[in-house]
Amino acid sequence: MMSQIPRQAALPTCPSCAEPLDAGDRFCGACGYDLSAVPPRPDDTPTLTMNGAEVSAALGAGMPAAHGADGPPPPPPPAPAPAAAGPPLSAGPQPPAAPPAAPAVPPSVPAASVSPDPAPGVRFDRPAEPEEYPLQAPDPRLAVAKVCVACRAGRVDDDGYCENCGHAQPRERDHMEQESGPIAAVSDRGLRHHRNEDSFSVGHTALPDGGPALVAIVCDGVSSATRPDDASYAAAQTAGRTLLAALPQGAHPQQAMHEAIVAASHAVNALAEEPATAREHTPHQNAPACTLVGAIVTAGLLVVGWVGDSRVYWVPADRSSPPARLTEDDSWAAQMVSAGLMNEAEAYADERAHAITGWLGADAYELEPHTAAFKPDRPGVVIVCTDGLWNYAEGAEEMAETLPLDAAARPLHAAQVLVGHALDGGGHDNVTVALLPFPAPAQGAGSA
Repeated sequence: MMSQIPRQAALPTCPSCAEPLDAGDRFCGACGYDLSAVPPRPDDTPTLTMNGAEVSAALGAGMPAAHGADGPPPPPPPAPAPAAAGPPLSAGPQPPAAPPAAPAVPPSVPAASVSPDPAPGVRFDRPAEPEEYPLQAPDPRLAVAKVCVACRAGRVDDDGYCENCGHAQPRERDHMEQESGPIAAVSDRGLRHHRNEDSFSVGHTALPDGGPALVAIVCDGVSSATRPDDASYAAAQTAGRTLLAALPQGAHPQQAMHEAIVAASHAVNALAEEPATAREHTPHQNAPACTLVGAIVTAGLLVVGWVGDSRVYWVPADRSSPPARLTEDDSWAAQMVSAGLMNEAEAYADERAHAITGWLGADAYELEPHTAAFKPDRPGVVIVCTDGLWNYAEGAEEMAETLPLDAAARPLHAAQVLVGHALDGGGHDNVTVALLPFPAPAQGAGSA
């Protein structure tokens, strides 16, 4: 029950129950009338919403208003007389035999906000207070957050680890694939190394006579050296750019390959000269180093170049003639075989077999780029790879058996198959392979 307050002579009164109001009131304290809905003109007929249905259409059809400024709906009861004092009065006397039923409450209005015996002026269309306020919209950045490749549920943090299971996520360089015209290359971290220290560069261009030229460079970082991944990337990118710039200018492919290897060597040497990162504050380590092998394919010429123990294989498309290995390793095992001290099986079974005797880097001995040119008499596929692949298919015949028969038409698929062969064999090293068809097809023209 409301407490009574002294009335002010000049105070306004409720248009429904004539109860005095205070300045700034939005609702009548006695009957709950919405004072903000008081009609500005005496002929206004406000629309009421009851039980969720609008009655404005009925009002427009000539039905009397549920409540207006001129009085209550028919049958018209005696008009209420404004009281000068005392408790709030009802809108009028009610027949004793039929007490009014409580009006239905719209679904949008809480039941506790409506009096069980309201006056006729009470409005039921007041907006309901929400039971719950909406939460802040989710951060749109989370919608594109990386999902863990292991548990498929956790979000990957900025350090590359799953916040759910803690699994380290693969880095972008852990697995790389690229196509450039009819050439394709694939590189994978393997199953044992913590990072991928291999790199590659592939591209195609046009010779001065308009003929096509395909280029592939594959580099293998020397793990015992500092920053081998940086060394292989710098060498591959530099050699690739050098070839794609020199060949359209008319340089002979074999000479261009030699110059590309020299340029790659300078790029790797420069890494050791960077004062902020030189030796990574570990003077006992070697300077950045890597091996390099590359191939150039034109309409009638195949040129290879290398330093180190990465290799190039030739596989005829129809397999009508034997495949061949086109490079000789710069390694301890190759030296033993060349000197006649061991046969190939004995040399490569030795734990020193993969100790390289030539590489790119500031700590290398005198740089001796190897190049060779071939003119195959039939179509075929050129395989350029690191030892991460040929360790599992060392002989040319074994490599040819692993290569899909449609490698020339589907080089990316064939490269994926070869990398998969190495991973299935154990994946002890990073593995990288590039495939080039011979002869270079005419549609291979264009800058890469």
